[in-house]
Amino acid sequence: MAELSTLARPYAKAAFEFAADVGDLQGWSQSLSTAGAVAQQPAVVKLLSSPSSTAAQQAAAVIEICGDELGATGQNFISILSENRRLQLLPQISHQFEIMKANREKAVDVDLIAAHEMDAEQQQKLSDALSAKLERKVNMQVSLDKSLLGGAVIRAGDTVIDGSIRGRLTKLAESLNS
Repeated sequence: MAELSTLARPYAKAAFEFAADVGDLQGWSQSLSTAGAVAQQPAVVKLLSSPSSTAAQQAAAVIEICGDELGATGQNFISILSENRRLQLLPQISHQFEIMKANREKAVDVDLIAAHEMDAEQQQKLSDALSAKLERKVNMQVSLDKSLLGGAVIRAGDTVIDGSIRGRLTKLAESLNS
């Protein structure tokens, strides 16, 4: 069977193109995120995998659970997915939509894990430096991890910059053992 992300790609692309055409990327992002979260709930997963429920019943259930979060076009999208037996792809569709949206907006989510508190000025300097390096707008989330001993670990998509003391000690130990 084809990988789920491969099956989800054309639906994510169609949703993205429609949302871009009508100028509602944020609205579609929220709707798909909600629908993706609903599709991952155990009771919904059971319903979607049940051979006894019809496509119309599955679509109606997902639409009802999502409530007002889905507009008319979002409900139509859910119905189309249901007719094609693709409702279980909603989490992957939402994820791929977010990637396309971030690429369009030239934005990247960055996770900063620091050993010590960083003040707003330090965070802003780091954000500016990362924006220049990555050539994208940076949305930074900061968390603390005292086990790093010092420094920080930065994750931006597939890029990981380990500037922590723990990471340096690990590299040193590996080089001494080889």
